[in-house]
Amino acid sequence: MSDRAKKIFLGLSIFVPFLLYSVFYYSQMFKNAPFRFVDFESIVLRYGHGDSLVNRFDSQTGIYQYVNKRDSLVTDTVRLRKDDLQYLHGKAAQLGFWNLPEDMTTGSRNHHVPRFYLQFNYKEKSKEITLDADFEGNPKMRDAAKSVVDEVMRVLHDAQGR
Repeated sequence: MSDRAKKIFLGLSIFVPFLLYSVFYYSQMFKNAPFRFVDFESIVLRYGHGDSLVNRFDSQTGIYQYVNKRDSLVTDTVRLRKDDLQYLHGKAAQLGFWNLPEDMTTGSRNHHVPRFYLQFNYKEKSKEITLDADFEGNPKMRDAAKSVVDEVMRVLHDAQGR
């Protein structure tokens, strides 16, 4: 056998099984991922000051209830497109939303601090967080949670403007 044939044989006997194993392993991992967009159902966002979360949005019903600049409660219907929902799902995965703790609130009952409640609903499970703007825990977790909430609010306002 020539040197070239030996190198080709060695390459095939090492790299091809490794490549096949990698494809099989990662395809199973992605198939069994805990939060898949295929199973996605809705997003629920509530925000306000203290415990009164009067601003509400539910993507399943499309009802968006918020307090405007004149302090009056406005109810609007806002429908998010599939692209918007897929973008939010991907952004949540990118920012590590699934790894955040559910309770990111401070112990105090300060009614002047904004509080956000965000819930992603899937067929078999859901992920929810409650975040106070003055949360003093891990800053990376706070920033990730705030970024996901900001993205949901940005997409919601863009959809409302359409």
